[in-house]
This record gives sequence, C-alpha cells and structure tokens, in this order.
Amino acid sequence: MFQHMPGSETSGPRPAAPPMGAAEPGGDETDFGFRRVSAAEKPRLVGAVFESVAENYDLMNDLMSGGIHRLWKKTLIDRLRPRAGEVLLDLAGGTGDVAFRFLGRTQGRGRAVVCDFTPSMLEVGVARALDRGIIEGIDWVAGDAEKLPFQRASVDAVTIAFGLRNVTRRDAAFGEVLRVLKPGGRFLCLEFSHVAVPWLARLYDLYSFTVLPLLGQFVARDRASYQYLVESIRRFPDQESLAAEMRAAGFEQVAVQNLSGGIAAIHSGWRI
Repeated sequence: MFQHMPGSETSGPRPAAPPMGAAEPGGDETDFGFRRVSAAEKPRLVGAVFESVAENYDLMNDLMSGGIHRLWKKTLIDRLRPRAGEVLLDLAGGTGDVAFRFLGRTQGRGRAVVCDFTPSMLEVGVARALDRGIIEGIDWVAGDAEKLPFQRASVDAVTIAFGLRNVTRRDAAFGEVLRVLKPGGRFLCLEFSHVAVPWLARLYDLYSFTVLPLLGQFVARDRASYQYLVESIRRFPDQESLAAEMRAAGFEQVAVQNLSGGIAAIHSGWRI
C-alpha cells in the first residue's frame, strides 16, 4: 500500500532505508537512549523499537500525554498555515496524524507525502487513512530522512513530529530538508524538549521514568521500547542548542515556540 520513491538525484528505486538516531557529525558512536552504540547499529535498534510499538503507537500517545499531543499537532499546523495547492512532506509521520490535519486544513486541495522508515508504521497509517475515507491527496513512502528519495526543490513545506530525536545525524537530515524544500519553503519540527519551569521539570521526570515505562509494560506489552523513548527525550538537545544546529545547517529566521512549559517545542526555519 505504500511505495518506494525514485532516488533524490538518481534513477531507479531506492530501497526502504533503516531509521535514523543522533550521532556527532562524522562520528562512529551515537546515543541510543542512555546507551552509547555505534552509528551503524542504531538504525537497526530504532527500527526494532518502532516495529514493536506501531500497533499501539496512537493509543499510547493519547495515554502518555493525556491527549495533549493532539493540541501540540494542531499548533504545529496553525504555525504552518497551509494553503491550497501546497505539497507537504511529513517525515517520520507513519500513522498519518500530521498529514491528516494538513489535508483537513487545505480542505483536500493540498497534497501530503508521508515518509517513514518503518514499514509497520506506514501500514498503520494507510489503514487509518482508509478508515477515514482518505484515498486521494496522500502518498506513503518508505525512506530515510538522511537520504530523502525526493527531487530537489520539490515540496513547499517539511514537518517532523516526535521523530528528529531518532535521527542518527541531524546535520545530514537538515541538509536533505533544505535540498527538497522549494525556495521560500518552511521546515517545522515538533519534538519533546527541555522543561523551562523547575517544579514542572521535577514532576515531569518522576512521571516519565515511572509511569511511562509502566504504561508501555501493561498496555503495549513492551516496557523496554518506552524506556528507550523516555531516555531519548532526555538526550535530545535543548531548545537553543537545536536552534543553533538549524542555523548552522543553513535555515533562516529560525524560531522556537515552547509548548506546555517546554515539555515540547516547535522549531521553525525557512529556506530562503
């Protein structure tokens, strides 16, 4: 039900790529939660996590956030301000949440391309689209954010929600986003971030390291995957550090909006 797209500047299909994590540029090691692993090994480890959680991914998002992730994604689309005729590339968006919101906002007059590295996540997204009667205006593509299988300057906007912390080399992914964006195109990243309020940070840590793994254990029957997801949030750069990475990659007019006291944040930048 989903497809592999032609290579970015080459002919012939590109195979489904393994997922992405957070290595230092050119480094041999990276973080996998609180563990250090080889950059070559992390894609397999992250892929196993998302193959495991795909079936319960949306349910667990609702349980873990109390449904607040839906408000955060609405805010993401509000910031994007999509218009009819635009093409959105949503990275790591396998279950379709952001893409469905984009299509709703454009009243079916836009086009969404969902690109995810995990086949099981894409299968869930396709099924959700069919349940909603969404057949046209959306494509499902297996691909790697570090080697996007799309032509240069081919999309109007790129989004990624809760996926960037799984990218092995963010600099490579940023370079690919800039390559596929049209001049004047915009990139928005919604990601868990660093809580700015001390008392809330303490409560959030307690909740994250006790309640979330238990939810994973008893609801999804997979404590280890949700332990990794909690740890990956803590290893992710803070708001200003990520903004600095985006500026260094070449994004212009980089801005940050904290959500829920910094539990999550939206980073945005333009290709000028």
